[in-house]
Amino acid sequence: MATSKSKPLPKLGSLDELVAFFDTHDMGDYWDQMPEAKFDVDVKSRKHLVAIDKEIILKLNKIAKSKKVPSEKLINIWLREKIETAKRA
Repeated sequence: MATSKSKPLPKLGSLDELVAFFDTHDMGDYWDQMPEAKFDVDVKSRKHLVAIDKEIILKLNKIAKSKKVPSEKLINIWLREKIETAKRA
């Protein structure tokens, strides 16, 4: 019968101590003692890559910088506005 080659995990008083411990120790040496992690992943948002003309993106980045917002956020705001306008037409 095979025996575990896992080292005994020391008693640690906090999550910070555990993190510090594994900063200097190999988790593989303690793998058999680690609890199984179970969690659900529900990805609801997606990112879509769209090619934007070079001159347009340069102007957009300049405007976004002047408004102190990320370019992605500014694009989404403008697209939402354009969609709403198109719905009303």
